[in-house]
Amino acid sequence: MTSPTTPLLTRDSLPEAFRNVEHLEDFMSLPTAETVADLAALDGDIMILGVAGKMGFSLARMIKRAAPDKRVIGVSRFSEEGGEERLRSHGVETIVCDLLDRDAVAALPRIRNIIYMAGLKFDYRGREDFLWAMNTLAPAIVADTFRDSRIVALSTIHVYPWSDPRRGGVTEATPPLARPGEYANSVVGRERTFQYFSGLHDTPGRLVRFVYAIDMRYGVLQEIANWVRSGSVVPLATGNVNIQWQGDAINHFARLLRHVETPATPINIGGPECISVRHVATRFGELFGVEPVFEGSESDNALFVNCDAAADMLGNPVVTLEPMLRWVADWVGSGKPAYGKPSKFEVRNGIF
Repeated sequence: MTSPTTPLLTRDSLPEAFRNVEHLEDFMSLPTAETVADLAALDGDIMILGVAGKMGFSLARMIKRAAPDKRVIGVSRFSEEGGEERLRSHGVETIVCDLLDRDAVAALPRIRNIIYMAGLKFDYRGREDFLWAMNTLAPAIVADTFRDSRIVALSTIHVYPWSDPRRGGVTEATPPLARPGEYANSVVGRERTFQYFSGLHDTPGRLVRFVYAIDMRYGVLQEIANWVRSGSVVPLATGNVNIQWQGDAINHFARLLRHVETPATPINIGGPECISVRHVATRFGELFGVEPVFEGSESDNALFVNCDAAADMLGNPVVTLEPMLRWVADWVGSGKPAYGKPSKFEVRNGIF
């Protein structure tokens, strides 16, 4: 269990703004009381495959804070300098491994609980073969190797068809669809691969169809804030989006280890609201003291999903829209660091 002084993510813990990256990352890796309870009831240690992505560091740190007596292991190629040291400073063990290397994966410790975060979405043009290998072959190697584990594997809402957000969004009952663009198709392959091995080996799992994460350094809100502040046009064709505070998202990922099914089934993870791009831009205009410049009008379809099942199982996120808007406006307005990796939520042709 956590110590009496371990801080938790609650509505009362929300800051007015973030002083710097360290403050942001410390807050974003807070566990909820529900996460602490679920991980205490979970048998075995936890290993995160593909830990070096934008969300993996916060997830690993959060799990270690919530369950300090468990081994938490982060696995990645660690191509960026300092990644291993950053995790180890928070008590997370690290292992360098290429998930396309069967022998290297076979050498990993057999940990009871696996969170799979590896994959490729952007910058695959000219190396489509690598896109498919990362999104289908690596999952096959992992799923076969860790057949005796629980596996929570991240997927994406891009496996869904576009829909009219006024009708409530697509649910998990909607089959994954081969949409335009190789990325979406390859992720359908990733899901089906995990499901095949889950059925073959009776491996309990979940496929996490996750919405757009909100961090101060990237994400839908940061992009819209930059458009508004710089006077760039805000495209409205994709007029509604799903978002979720990254700290809430990683808590839900970890808690899903107690809500796996055999064979693995999908679940939509995200906020409960249908967020209006126009409203968000207008609110940023108020916070920046400028008038947003809009382009086009809202289409009657968007990539929008229904997250009611997750809310029923895990509860709604702690962080709501308004605090995120204020945080992002402060961060962007004060020129704090950004990743420079846009979500491309407005792209409608499936080519990222």
